[in-house]
Amino acid sequence: MDTTPTPLPTPDPSAAARRRPNARGQGERLREEIVSAAVRMLDQLADDEALSLRAVARAVSIAATSVYLYFPDRDALVLAAMRRCHEELVRTGDEADAAHEDPAARLRARILAQAAWAREHPGLYKVLHESKVSRLHGMPFKEVLIARTTAAVQRCMDAGIAPPDDATTVAIDLRTAVNGMLTQRINEPDLPWPPAVEQLDRFLAKIVGLTDPDGRRR
Repeated sequence: MDTTPTPLPTPDPSAAARRRPNARGQGERLREEIVSAAVRMLDQLADDEALSLRAVARAVSIAATSVYLYFPDRDALVLAAMRRCHEELVRTGDEADAAHEDPAARLRARILAQAAWAREHPGLYKVLHESKVSRLHGMPFKEVLIARTTAAVQRCMDAGIAPPDDATTVAIDLRTAVNGMLTQRINEPDLPWPPAVEQLDRFLAKIVGLTDPDGRRR
């Protein structure tokens, strides 16, 4: 099963040399370029407080004051970048889920895909879960991911392959375990970590109650 996440946009090294003002009505395109630059930089920095609006503007080849036409401050830009990342993380899970029919296999594929995304973009994952901006303003768009996980857990319970319980509580417990594991792997990469899939399968067995998380009937 291929759970490789959709890659984030990569910068065009010649863009700075040929940037021209956007034509009227193309302001949204410039806004998206600013967000894309912020996403790339946050993945490298792994710290939202280290992001500079001036550096973002320089990466897009615009005046620093032009950023303020779209974002009133750095926090607003960080939130927009994190929303973009979260949407990609959700989409990655949805695509992996849709590739299976068995509810257990669907839930497992979703979790594995999200873990693969975190390994591919450790800086972004770190900001998503440790952001100072999040503590100040919250990131309500994160509710989509827990809703998707809750629905996946509920399908397992409805199919009788997970014991009945409150699906939301189980999904939050699972998310806490998975996020804690991924965050620790990012922050402490030198520990003797077992294969991630083994840990994730243990979470699915102990928290959700799946004895056959990959969907194969033994």
